[in-house]
Amino acid sequence: MYEFLRLLGATVVLRPYVFSFLAVYLIAGRLHMGWKKTLLYIPLGYALAWFSEYASIHWGFPYGDYFYIHTTIHRELWVLGVPFMDSLSYVFLSYCSYSLAVFLMSPVRIKSKTLLTGESPNIRRSKSVLFLGAFLFVLLDIIIDPVALQGRKWFLGLIYGYRHNGFYFGIPMSNFGGWLLVGLVLTAALQALDRIDSKEAHYFVSGAKGSWLRLLGPLLYFSVLVFNMTITFHVGAMLLGLVDLLLLATLIVPMFFFTVYKITDPSLPLPSDPLGHPGKQVGRKV
Repeated sequence: MYEFLRLLGATVVLRPYVFSFLAVYLIAGRLHMGWKKTLLYIPLGYALAWFSEYASIHWGFPYGDYFYIHTTIHRELWVLGVPFMDSLSYVFLSYCSYSLAVFLMSPVRIKSKTLLTGESPNIRRSKSVLFLGAFLFVLLDIIIDPVALQGRKWFLGLIYGYRHNGFYFGIPMSNFGGWLLVGLVLTAALQALDRIDSKEAHYFVSGAKGSWLRLLGPLLYFSVLVFNMTITFHVGAMLLGLVDLLLLATLIVPMFFFTVYKITDPSLPLPSDPLGHPGKQVGRKV
């Protein structure tokens, strides 16, 4: 037990950026889903992510044939050959992808400086959110994995590699296919959690001083992107950084104009809450 706690504490010290993002997830998830679902998703998302990584390093599925380099095994927590922080990252990466997908698929209004975001259960559990959330999850990896592969050049350290160099800056296409599959599983898990205490789940966020905090999930998504792109330029991977910027532009520009369209188009009304009062915030106890 002492060794476990020592390594856990050392992991926090060695990987503060991971736990900073996790802290934002806790705040964003609490406001969006409630404490119960937010806390429950940590072990659930971690377990699903860990199994996917364990399966890949032993059987080459779903991410392809890669391996971990145990250079930090005495400096941070590892779980059966997989870095603890790596699987833990999937929790906030999948949540912020899901949160952004829900926001994009939901009606949006700004009224009296209050953000009104329509989030019916049908939207949160829809196939559109499922596939969009998985796609956004993969897009994160397209930015993250190539610079993580160069971890020896920055504070991540060289912790993994592929036995065969891939097409995309050393990353094989099988990796992105694996992230798509795992993204679908993790998004589906979040949608399944949404069914817990569904009568108490908020219908949409509005009418509160902190209504803009609903954007914490999407902001976490872009914060992860900016963090990894900053590292990319820091290590001198200019071509990769320019490709990342192009990808980010093609993501942000249509999202921005689509959100503006939703805000300004009166033909896209906000749904009524379960009590039949449009624009009211439904309280929840979760």
